[in-house]
Amino acid sequence: MFRSKPFKQLNQTRFSPPQILSIGFLIMIVIGALLLTLPISTRPGKHISFLDALFEATSAVCVTGLVVTDTGTTFTPFGQVVIMSLIQVGGLGFMTLGIVVALLLGKKITLSERIIAQNALNQYDLSGIVKLVRLVIMTTVIIEGTGALLLAIVWSQDMGWGKALYYGLFHSVSSFNNAGFDIMGDYKSMTEYVGNVPVNLILSTLYIVGGLGFTVIMEVVRKRNFRKWSLNTKTVIGVTLVLNLVSSVLFYLLEYNNPHTLGALPPEEKIIASYFHGTVPRTAGFNTLDLTQLNSDSILLTMGLMFIGGASGSTAGGIKISTFFLLLLVVWTMIKQREDITFLRRRIPKDLVFRALSIAMIGIALIFTASFLLEVTETGIPLMSLAFETVSAFGTVGLSLGVTTQLSDAGKCVIMLLMFIGRLGPLTIALALTRDKNKSKLKYPEEKILIG
Repeated sequence: MFRSKPFKQLNQTRFSPPQILSIGFLIMIVIGALLLTLPISTRPGKHISFLDALFEATSAVCVTGLVVTDTGTTFTPFGQVVIMSLIQVGGLGFMTLGIVVALLLGKKITLSERIIAQNALNQYDLSGIVKLVRLVIMTTVIIEGTGALLLAIVWSQDMGWGKALYYGLFHSVSSFNNAGFDIMGDYKSMTEYVGNVPVNLILSTLYIVGGLGFTVIMEVVRKRNFRKWSLNTKTVIGVTLVLNLVSSVLFYLLEYNNPHTLGALPPEEKIIASYFHGTVPRTAGFNTLDLTQLNSDSILLTMGLMFIGGASGSTAGGIKISTFFLLLLVVWTMIKQREDITFLRRRIPKDLVFRALSIAMIGIALIFTASFLLEVTETGIPLMSLAFETVSAFGTVGLSLGVTTQLSDAGKCVIMLLMFIGRLGPLTIALALTRDKNKSKLKYPEEKILIG
């Protein structure tokens, strides 16, 4: 694949796929941080420390969107292009782009590289992985290009075509990869477009499609008949529709009379703002309303959605909607006192249940630990705001109650670690930190313990 020294050495050493993915993302983060510290990356009079550059690069590669400095006013077009490139690499995965480069150079894709790409794309089957990579790149170019053009058409009314195309491309890449970075300036995000239907619909379509995952997108395009879809695709699309509908309605009801959010908007703008904020927490990171003015119940709802996240194999974070739905099925199966976990006349393997439970428990433990650490290191910041920040970082969302810029150096390190774990997945990190062991053939006597 890549023939540069770092990646060649990774291929030659006996690292497991999760370890190679983790190391690869770390390399991209460090390279990005070094580029962002260059004088050409920041505007005159602006300077960021290496730690802040590392935070920005981590957020970009991990497609999160949490920032310690305003992207639009701090970075030059060069720095913004660096951030956009990091978002693209982080969203697609460095192995995906690496395979494309190798194909363009006429290089042969080795078995080990196919296995790593299989892990990066979260696929069970190794066959056809190179073809899938080609389709992923082609689909990404088409979707992001279409989104950029549509946004440029809308924004060309307020700015020149050149600037509109640039803004359209940046926000299309950021939205499809569920990053949430914006270059509007002064931390405004999309608040100026709270009632702009085209902008809301274009951005939301991009991050919802990006959050479905490439496997689901490919299957929907290939198989137009719902009955021919796999159980995974049916589950992802079904749960996504339900979550988006329920969360949008709840947000509308909870914020309807809040004079600082929906209360001051006309009826039609209340609907589009509710839809946007009901769908965006599952890892997109944009906002059209001032999040610091939300009611506490809306904040809790947002945190729950951020924790769930998007689909497996997508650019979204969180524990993933399939994990969330599988845990609901486990509870329902226990209530009905059934032996097998079934859905749509299909039986779910027990090993997936253990995987789902592991991901959820590791996620809860990480968020609790990070919130505790931030409560110790940060002074003068409410616990709710800190907890919101940790869930946003773990879910690679990017929404914040305005505390990111107030974090101490220790707090920034905690959030960076959470973003990194959230992007790669807690189970991937856990596997990367452990050595492969052969399955033991020894079975111990069974004995029950009291639970419940």
